[in-house]
Amino acid sequence: MIKMIKIDGSYGEGGGQILRTAIALSCITGEAVEVYNIRANRPKPGLAMQHVKGIEAAREIANAKVEGLKKGSTKITFFPGKVKGKQLKIDVGTAGSVTLILQVISPISMVAEREVEVFIKGGTDVNWSPPVDYMKNVTFYGLKRMGGKAELLVLERGYYPKGGGKVRAFFEPSKLLGLEFKPEKVKVVKGVSHCQNLPAHVAERQAKSAKELLPFETEIEIEVRKGISTGSGITLWCGLIGGSSLGEKGKKAEVVGREAANRFLEGVNSKAALDEWVGDQIMVFASIASGVTKYTVSKITMHQISNAYVINKFFDNCVKIDEEKREILIRGAGIT
Repeated sequence: MIKMIKIDGSYGEGGGQILRTAIALSCITGEAVEVYNIRANRPKPGLAMQHVKGIEAAREIANAKVEGLKKGSTKITFFPGKVKGKQLKIDVGTAGSVTLILQVISPISMVAEREVEVFIKGGTDVNWSPPVDYMKNVTFYGLKRMGGKAELLVLERGYYPKGGGKVRAFFEPSKLLGLEFKPEKVKVVKGVSHCQNLPAHVAERQAKSAKELLPFETEIEIEVRKGISTGSGITLWCGLIGGSSLGEKGKKAEVVGREAANRFLEGVNSKAALDEWVGDQIMVFASIASGVTKYTVSKITMHQISNAYVINKFFDNCVKIDEEKREILIRGAGIT
């Protein structure tokens, strides 16, 4: 009888994060996994198309077998095989998030036999997911500090509802090492303020309003494009602290810029090493690294707690969260 790790998808925040972490760790450890009550706490429970596409990508990379893989499914069973290198093309359809698919692929790629190259079409800057500039400049920065080899190219932007964004990502098998992250002094805040099918002044105003709130030197790139979908946004970062905001109909560009700046400042003012988002995203990498990873976060979130629940199902007592100190400690399994 095959050993099966069972994960309750309704635990904690009860969203797609639980599924992504479970599938990634299943591929990495070779342990079969069953995830039930998938996205039970969401208005539309079960698999959305971006989750289906992410699991399909994992299935390809890990030569896996999957049961229950269809849109709307609330339970899947995943039987991983050998993780090999692969070239993948994924079309999420409309504005499904490309970064959420990368959250599944990137940890698996660290243990592949050879390079993984993936081309994804979908939403690059959409609600409820990390903007592509955040993943490229914050998440992957943290991964690289641990020894991970990853590159992300933004070819075209994709906004809700039409999508049409295109990215290309490259991953090399990597030896990840645990790390005690310390807060970094803010010297220069970098960023990208972008708009598509809109006047250039939208991106310019977003950047200007963000700069007015930031008491630091800033280098914000202005990006104006034509494309399939229409939208705007801004992402700011320095080290492992970031902040972002998306434009929407009726929302002034100045409001977008101020939102991003305030989110960035919230992370900086917390005196933490990592903001709440990358503090969540780095957990899976730390769990498979050699040695201990330790850091403070700007805020303890249900996403982090849910992630710890899944990781500890695979690696007993791996993650400890001290809510009072806002500190996360992860004893890596040394798999990479």
